[in-house]
Amino acid sequence: MSMHTRLFIPGPVDVATDVLLKMATPQIGHRTKEASVLQKSIHDKMQKVFYTENRIMLSTSSGSGFMEGSIRSCTRKKAAVFSIGAFGDRWYKMAVANNVPADKFSSEPGQPTLPADVEKALATGLYDVVTVTHNETSVGIQNPVEEIGEVIKTYNADKADEEKVLYLVDAVSSAAGAKIEVDACGIDCLITATQKALGLPAGLSICSFSQRAYNAAKQVPFRGLYFDMVEIFDTIDKKNHQYPSTPSLAHMFALDYQLDRIMLEGIENRFARHTEMSKYVRNWAKKHFGILVTDEKYASKTLTTILKPEGFDLKELNKRLAMRGYTVSDGYGKMKDKTFRIAHMADNTLADVRGLLFEIEDILGLK
Repeated sequence: MSMHTRLFIPGPVDVATDVLLKMATPQIGHRTKEASVLQKSIHDKMQKVFYTENRIMLSTSSGSGFMEGSIRSCTRKKAAVFSIGAFGDRWYKMAVANNVPADKFSSEPGQPTLPADVEKALATGLYDVVTVTHNETSVGIQNPVEEIGEVIKTYNADKADEEKVLYLVDAVSSAAGAKIEVDACGIDCLITATQKALGLPAGLSICSFSQRAYNAAKQVPFRGLYFDMVEIFDTIDKKNHQYPSTPSLAHMFALDYQLDRIMLEGIENRFARHTEMSKYVRNWAKKHFGILVTDEKYASKTLTTILKPEGFDLKELNKRLAMRGYTVSDGYGKMKDKTFRIAHMADNTLADVRGLLFEIEDILGLK
């Protein structure tokens, strides 16, 4: 039997054995009362993780499913897509592919989306949706979603409900690893997925969806079918936490159990653990290599993007790391040949991170 390779990549992540075993729970009918109880249990626990009273919705898809569903379902007029890397660009591609009017506002590599950028776009009066990437894994930036939320709240303050801008946030690679207070930020739709900071296998997308977003989406005539946010919202209401399509109950058994583990650790303790790992890796990277994001305020809590020195051979490093039971990630998108990435999320601990970095130092002869 080959050695298990510990994953320090931006998803999928290592999954605890007891969580994996929950996916082998015997199946139940997805239209049964038992399925409703399971899905309601997840709903209520995810509200605590997201700090929200908004509806929690699940989708048997990657996070991209709800990203596409939200921008298609919610844009009545035009979307302002703020991009700081590959995944912000992805949201714009989704808009274009779905014939959703959208403009893309891109930051320089390594720079965040600033509240002033959003304020300037909203001043045109052209947009009724703003999309922001909370945590961009291609560059290792965590955007200031709280400050951006204040800009949107101010803009909406004197608007009628039907004229208010909706705030959609991709937190696929950060939710449950970095604190995001959905209601306090005024976020209408916060999206994440299971294979990152939540610490589960890929296959389930999760979002919070506000009543305001639901009311707006009902005005959009062509919302698609599988990712129609209105139909999902309505079905949860009408059928007691059921879903329009067959869900992955295996993922749900595991997610419900993992959420219990998260509550046992303590949500705030979980965030503190991620922050501790982030600071440790950043300091290590600054000592030996250099980092893309130099302002601590915008540093990702779940991964660090590290600058590649001249002649650095990541393939060779990963080949030798694999012999010791570890792997790290190449750069992504426009940063592919310029950086490599170390993720520190989900159930990893500072001791795990130190173990990885010790092996890298030993392989490369770092002092």
